[in-house]
Amino acid sequence: RMPDSVPAADRWQRSSAAFCLSFLSLVFSITAFSSSYWCEGTRKVAKPFCTGQSKGNHCIRFNSPDANNSNAVQYIWETGDDKFVERKFHAGIWYSCEEIINEEGEKCRSFISLTPAADRGVLWLSIVAELLYIILLLTGAILMSVEMCYYSTVIDGLKINAFSAVVTVLAGLLGMVAHMMYTTVFQMTVNLGPEDWRPHTWDYGWSYCLAWASFACCMAAAVTTLNKYTKTILEFKHKRKMLERNLKIKYKFPDH
Repeated sequence: RMPDSVPAADRWQRSSAAFCLSFLSLVFSITAFSSSYWCEGTRKVAKPFCTGQSKGNHCIRFNSPDANNSNAVQYIWETGDDKFVERKFHAGIWYSCEEIINEEGEKCRSFISLTPAADRGVLWLSIVAELLYIILLLTGAILMSVEMCYYSTVIDGLKINAFSAVVTVLAGLLGMVAHMMYTTVFQMTVNLGPEDWRPHTWDYGWSYCLAWASFACCMAAAVTTLNKYTKTILEFKHKRKMLERNLKIKYKFPDH
């Protein structure tokens, strides 16, 4: 009975590896979904007039008494980059935030309200797909944990294993579609969004990378689960052939 314990230990190791990958994918996806750092960048805005005793490089001070007239404002927009300041911003699925000049803190607004009306349907589809992705990941992780602690027949364990593999694969496909839809919506918002939001420079942030890392862990968990299922089936077939061979030998040369 010693050789049978090795495959059992190997199967448990594969189950624990798949569960860890699935759980890691779930944590990554929830963190990315709830954060607002999918995209980061800067906006180029005109420096405001200095008020009161405020000084520094983030505002413009004129010595003339008519500093606030239209000619002065026109002068600000027609001069070079030194009359502009870069304001950092970051955006996620739910909201977009940008820093406040000469003050501490950030000003946030809903990203859905910034999205062009023609693309809001795609954004809502992306949000629904992200939610389903998280739900399926949670379902797959629960099934994998049940299979790890399942001490009944191996056949029942295989059924749970197969179902968790299908759920995890579906979760990965949904996650991939959701991430790609959000990428498309954000690029359309950059081109067609409100003038007071369009970024000057931007790039993908850590939440976006975390979302794709979640997808990679999800697919790795699915591959590990399918590999375990296939290997267990092959072991069963091999043992069945060996049993049939032993029975043939036994009936051909019966013990006297």
